[in-house]
Amino acid sequence: MNSHMSRRTMLAFAATTAAAPLFSVAELSAATDDDEKHPWIDAHSHIWTTDLKAYPLRNNQTVDVLAPRSFTDEELMAVAEPVGVGRVVLIQHHPYHGFDNSYLIDTWKKHPKRFRIVGQIDDTKPHVDQTMKTMKQTGVTGFRIGPREDRKDWLGGDGMKLMWKTGAETGQAMCCLINPENIPQVSEWCQKYPETPVVIDHFARVGITGEIRESDVAALCGLSKHDKVRVKISAYYALGRKQPPHDELAPMIKRLYETFGPDRLMWASDSPYQLDAPNTYADSIRLVQERLDFVSEADRRKLLRTTAETTFFQS
Repeated sequence: MNSHMSRRTMLAFAATTAAAPLFSVAELSAATDDDEKHPWIDAHSHIWTTDLKAYPLRNNQTVDVLAPRSFTDEELMAVAEPVGVGRVVLIQHHPYHGFDNSYLIDTWKKHPKRFRIVGQIDDTKPHVDQTMKTMKQTGVTGFRIGPREDRKDWLGGDGMKLMWKTGAETGQAMCCLINPENIPQVSEWCQKYPETPVVIDHFARVGITGEIRESDVAALCGLSKHDKVRVKISAYYALGRKQPPHDELAPMIKRLYETFGPDRLMWASDSPYQLDAPNTYADSIRLVQERLDFVSEADRRKLLRTTAETTFFQS
């Protein structure tokens, strides 16, 4: 979630490649075997490293700000693979790295089949359309946008307009980290740019106060009128009772399921924050796997894989 939350305050773009690497028959066979063991996709996780020499933190922050101190891709997969997750969408973490996406891009270069990236760029800079297209060649299939302490007018400016216009051309999603009060703004922009893919992170934080208000759920469901909008059912640690088994979120998920349909909803963990006790990674995926009795097995696969796959992994 966002840096302006008190919880989070505690806590050179890399060289691009011209094309994704080709894979041998043996590599493809191994990937197929792994896909059977780990079929699910986590549509939202952060990672970072203590190697500040290679990947310095923004504003000269020291390693002491990292919480947890380390959460590399290896540490992420160590908790993801045991519950069947084999692919992850990595989210650029602005509080730590700002607009420097190089750690995520370098991670994608090591494992281009395993990861995709939701990056961040400074839309006040020139030529954001070219930046977006260049970054697509390095696994960046979405961009995180939303209000920040240093950017209240987050949808203002020609650069943001160009981002939405370019997203319609490239298929890169505008991934909105917002609160319920921002839903009308997003709806307005979806109307302006109906061909631009849009993903709403973490239920638009409905329930972050502990109360899941009907008016907020209704507003979120109202975005379903825009065909290109999809929603992440994620960050359970921060919503409702904020502890497992998270059953109080099931009625909201059911409303979204009935309104958007399973092809427009995707599960995500928001790790490493979902790992703070008493929450666990397994508790997060278990809510969708075992505790939503209104979801068919075919639709469960969509929530745990297909929607994220079609949104982020098609290129």
